[in-house]
Amino acid sequence: MIYKIFYQETKERNPRRENTHTLYLDIDAKDELDGRIKAQKLVEEKTPYNIEFITCLSDKHLKYEKESGNFTITEL
Repeated sequence: MIYKIFYQETKERNPRRENTHTLYLDIDAKDELDGRIKAQKLVEEKTPYNIEFITCLSDKHLKYEKESGNFTITEL
């Protein structure tokens, strides 16, 4: 499953919507909730990022993200 993670680059500053970034992770999970938990744990362990939101991409949403030109799977 592909997850889209919205985050701020640091936990030390107040979050501002204008500074929100995204990354995409391919997580092997038994269901959507398990994947969100694994994605959150992975990002928290490997980065200093402040996670705002995690969503699992549907097939249509994934297709749109790939066509937008900003889609790259992140390896952590």
